[in-house]
Amino acid sequence: MAALEVRGLVKQFGDFTALKGISLATMQGEFLTIVGPSGCGKTTLMRLIAGLEKPTSGDVLLDGNVITPLPPRARNIAMVFQSYALYPHMSVSENIAFPLKARGVNRPEREQLIRWAAGVLGIERLLRRRPARLSGGEKQKVALARAIVRKPSLFIFDEPLSSLDAQVRAVARAELRQLHGRTGVTTIYVTHDQVEAVGLGDRVAVMQAGTLQQIGVPQQLYYEPANTFVASFIGTPPMNLLPRGDVILGFRPEHIVPRATLPTSADVATFDIRVTRTEFLGAEWIVYGTVNGTFGDAKVLCRLQHDAIGGLKAGDTRQFAVARSLLRFFDKDTGLRLPAPSNSTKSGAVAQR
Repeated sequence: MAALEVRGLVKQFGDFTALKGISLATMQGEFLTIVGPSGCGKTTLMRLIAGLEKPTSGDVLLDGNVITPLPPRARNIAMVFQSYALYPHMSVSENIAFPLKARGVNRPEREQLIRWAAGVLGIERLLRRRPARLSGGEKQKVALARAIVRKPSLFIFDEPLSSLDAQVRAVARAELRQLHGRTGVTTIYVTHDQVEAVGLGDRVAVMQAGTLQQIGVPQQLYYEPANTFVASFIGTPPMNLLPRGDVILGFRPEHIVPRATLPTSADVATFDIRVTRTEFLGAEWIVYGTVNGTFGDAKVLCRLQHDAIGGLKAGDTRQFAVARSLLRFFDKDTGLRLPAPSNSTKSGAVAQR
């Protein structure tokens, strides 16, 4: 049985449709990340699941039971917001205890649960402090402790790390995964950061303009994108997409390399690329260029290791190659993924040497 299931959720605000029939389900104990650009509807979806908004149509089920009519307090869902929403006049201990007091939990049990939650997150030393004396990372841990102390059926995280600096965010991501491993509670995590999404999620759901574009394990979204939106949104740098005729040819930047670095017998598609700029990133180089010939000077990115860069510089024109098994094909009009042609040369999609 799915822990959480949403069926055909539609949400309209006047003439604007924020969600256009979203359906998805999580397994028990799964960590599902939902990612998409600003305004795609992911936060609206979370608010519907939490009960903070009512859907125009559709249902939300938790552990097989329809919870759509229930108010937030009756759903046994814990939500952590971007702002943390800590009470400034209360100590850390009092902030953690607040949902327990609201539910009428007696004092001895409250104290026991506070110590347990603080121990899980390693914030025992902060229990007497007020939020004003905490760092951003510490506030995030307090908000998490306040959520887990309820022992909910579902966690919802709505961009809880976006206000932290990059270094703290990397540490916080690791701590969130560890927390999930210790509690085993089904988790929905909303973010606009695709690196965060694929790094945290057992599965990732990609949204755009109120619709679900694709859901799957991170590797599936990266190597087998369902359409050009997912191909360009997942991955840094994104997938190269080269239009020709009624087909768009796609390949990842790390999959295109100088032809001279591959065996002459390799089954590859080749491209003549004029280099416009190279960028040193420490462990690798990013090569910017344009594809000459039938692709109409389309822009392309290549991610090369040090041993492949060779003396490549701006102004050079070199032959690059991609293994045919790594090419992806999309319909130019719909953007949807197409099966690979049985003979790429016959299809006229790419060249071969």
